[in-house]
Amino acid sequence: MSLPQKFDVVVVGNGVIGLSIAYQLAKRAPDQSIVVVGPQAREGAASMAAGAMLNTFGEITKYTLLSPAGQAKFQLCRDALDAWPQWLAEVKEDSGHERVDASLSSGTTVLLNAKSGHLDDENYAALLAALDKFGEPHEQISAEDVPGLDPLAEARPLRATHLPREGAIDSRPVVAALAAAAQRFGVRLIDAEVQRVETGDGQVTGVRLADGTAVAGGTVLLAAGAYTGRLLDCLPPGSVPAMFAGKGIAVQTVRRAGPGFQHVVRTPNRSGSCGLHLIPLGDGVEYLGATNLLFDDPATVPDIGMSEFLVQVAREQLDHKIFFSDVKQWLVGNRPVALDGFPLIGRTSVDGLLVTTGTYRDGFHCSPIVAKLVVDDLLGAGSLAEALPHFTPERAPIESMSAEQAVAEFAFHGVSASIEAGLRLPSHTDTSVLDVFYRQAAQRFYDIVEHPVGLSPEVLLGTVFSEDLASHRIVRYLDAAYRHHAGANR
Repeated sequence: MSLPQKFDVVVVGNGVIGLSIAYQLAKRAPDQSIVVVGPQAREGAASMAAGAMLNTFGEITKYTLLSPAGQAKFQLCRDALDAWPQWLAEVKEDSGHERVDASLSSGTTVLLNAKSGHLDDENYAALLAALDKFGEPHEQISAEDVPGLDPLAEARPLRATHLPREGAIDSRPVVAALAAAAQRFGVRLIDAEVQRVETGDGQVTGVRLADGTAVAGGTVLLAAGAYTGRLLDCLPPGSVPAMFAGKGIAVQTVRRAGPGFQHVVRTPNRSGSCGLHLIPLGDGVEYLGATNLLFDDPATVPDIGMSEFLVQVAREQLDHKIFFSDVKQWLVGNRPVALDGFPLIGRTSVDGLLVTTGTYRDGFHCSPIVAKLVVDDLLGAGSLAEALPHFTPERAPIESMSAEQAVAEFAFHGVSASIEAGLRLPSHTDTSVLDVFYRQAAQRFYDIVEHPVGLSPEVLLGTVFSEDLASHRIVRYLDAAYRHHAGANR
């Protein structure tokens, strides 16, 4: 391929965040040469499988506001919620994609039912407390007033809260519109996979593609979502939180029975995962999602177990007539998850190298604000280090809970997930036997960790049942992180 001698900015990743940054930068700095590199198929990318809920308060958990980092991430989501109407209007105008907002649905109803144990109670209570604290419009409604909601009797909702400012949009047309808008302002798109970041004398020089082609750049921005982790080996071992791919399975269905839904309906976040959610996309098409399992590498195909679970819980808890719906498409995406659960956004110790990943479930929603902050930094109009000090990429793991709390929370989530999956126990016992099992599994992990850090249930789930814990990737990372950051602080 014919390339300029050197681009001003090389954006690695053609998902919603990478394209949003390139589009904003090109619009604000038309004299800069910008290239976005990423496979056009975007296989396994979160952007192409997302339900794209524009939810802030709907994502609240009992831990969201308990730490400064959690509060900072929540504020990022609040700012994005305010920004989306104007942002979408700009993308629509600049791309010429008149139907980019055709699937936009306004309103989200959060349901509390008894299908997942007391974890839902705690997160639902946290939602209500946050709504009151921040004065967010909401309404307590009867479940009978939610159009389309018709669950099985044993899963009928106990309470429901409607959030009129939150909603959803089909992510795929938005990504296409962003690509078109970026190209209109002169951004070049390269259909290729980046193999590694090229550096020299402490400064980034560009990237090397899988076919061996070099793409030179004065600034390189890593925004490849769950694929970013494999490109961070240019930074010192242990300096950046370990990255994981949060595999999510979703299915688009076509309604064949019942009236269907008119807006987003979801549960609170639950059981080390996202909440069960249904999003109407128009013309009888509905999006069902609920799953999240962490792996070292991104996945690209759905699995039987989580696919079966998703259909089961959607049919039981939202509308039993989903049984009759046609399957339009199965989707698999990978959320970028840092070990501590918080974003990696900012400059690095390699001059000219920036990272924007680790947004977990909030990447699509937060993309307008993340893009603005990154472009402000690139143009000298702001500083990521000042705007998002908690999320600097090279950091020790952020601790939102102690190791003891992590053990208890892992057991709590494990029991709740078992209940949602249809747990049946003998009449002479209760869930305390499962609680003991999960506590012992998590404690076994912490017993061999020399420098323990409180980890979330979803991170522990992919770790504690490993046969050789001593050589597990997370154990090795925690040792390396302690050596790197403790040494830097001496």
